[in-house]
Amino acid sequence: MPGEVLNAWARIRKNLRESAGARLFEQWLKPIELDDSDDETTVRLTLPSAFTANWVRNHYQDRLVQEFRAAIPAIRTVSIEVRQASAPAVLRIASDEPAEAPAAPVEAAERPTLDPRLTFERFVVDPSNRVAFNAARALAEPGVPRFSPLFLHSGTGLGKTHLMHAIGHAYLAAVPDARVFLMSAERFMFEFVAAIRANDTHAFKTRLRGADLLMIDDLHFISGKKPTQDEFFHTINELTAAGKRLVITADRHPQGLDDVEARIVSRLAMGLVADIKTPDATLRRALLDHRLGELPEVKVPEDVLELLAHKVTGSLREVEGALNRLVAYAQLTGEEINLEFAQATLGDVLRGGTKRITIDEIQRAVSAHYDLKPVDLVSARRAVVVARPRQIAMYLAKRLTTRSLPEIGRKFGGRDHSTVIHAVRRIEELRGSDNEIDGAVRSLIRQLEG
Repeated sequence: MPGEVLNAWARIRKNLRESAGARLFEQWLKPIELDDSDDETTVRLTLPSAFTANWVRNHYQDRLVQEFRAAIPAIRTVSIEVRQASAPAVLRIASDEPAEAPAAPVEAAERPTLDPRLTFERFVVDPSNRVAFNAARALAEPGVPRFSPLFLHSGTGLGKTHLMHAIGHAYLAAVPDARVFLMSAERFMFEFVAAIRANDTHAFKTRLRGADLLMIDDLHFISGKKPTQDEFFHTINELTAAGKRLVITADRHPQGLDDVEARIVSRLAMGLVADIKTPDATLRRALLDHRLGELPEVKVPEDVLELLAHKVTGSLREVEGALNRLVAYAQLTGEEINLEFAQATLGDVLRGGTKRITIDEIQRAVSAHYDLKPVDLVSARRAVVVARPRQIAMYLAKRLTTRSLPEIGRKFGGRDHSTVIHAVRRIEELRGSDNEIDGAVRSLIRQLEG
């Protein structure tokens, strides 16, 4: 390990101790250890558990990157990982280090660890992401790929990168000797430009075009970069022609990529294009339950989980971050997690995602969706064209407002609370078996929460 990195880490630890305070430093930052890295632009830090590593990533990753870059300008990445007794599955990605055999024309592959959190087992699946998940699983299977490339698109923090790492985990587990490359489109551009300046594009091309699985994240970053797009097109052309696996992610559909050449868009569209939709409260709650299942010692009450699922309405990353923050503060203060503690701890997060939804708004939205008049939902009409939308509106009122069952019943023509209970249960059942109703409910929730 270079002495320069060791000296920098000693100074950074001192700064962290002074700025974080003794209790926080002892609990979360002191266990960090500096580990060896084969890449001189990357610093590897390890912690004893996935939970502590996740907390440090969420709260200190940006700070650590800034500190190391200030001390050593060549540092580009700080990797925060879990210490493991045995070597974990790894990705092989491009490196500037020479190969073991000096005369070899192709550079050796670096072997950084995959993020241990980002596996298929930890990906929470629901209708908003099921196609993307199943496509990723299929592409990770050994043998002749059913399709390639796979193009995943969604907003930030909804699971594109998670699925990429999961593909890497699964494919390397099935084919340990495979050549797998994972890089951002920005890194692809940076390395290609560096190769041009060094008059060594042959090595760059040979390395990537020899991949069994190539994964490029955030393709939208190469918009308008013609030389990089030319090289990218020829790379994906050779890989797909050779029957190799290719995974691309972006924040929009290929047809919506500004200043990306038509031939690239056409080539990407020849594979499978899968989107990940904005999560609703059901998926956010499922994610919280899944994460808590990994932390059996942590107890979070039902009303707190409902609060997080309905009020933290950004990306899934933000939902998970809110849970991590809540658990961390409870451990640091020794307080019990309850609704009052959650509201005090996450006040800024909850205020940012709060939109007060009324039953009147729900009735107007449902009426418009089904081409009815709001008065129809409070009438005595029992025809299915009115009764089913009325049940959906009652279900949404229970899900999206704090009104009691009797209050909801009164807003729907003075109906009894048992009628509301029946409506909620019926729509829950239908959402599991009727795609049309489930889609309508999801659309209405997005409209009302948005």
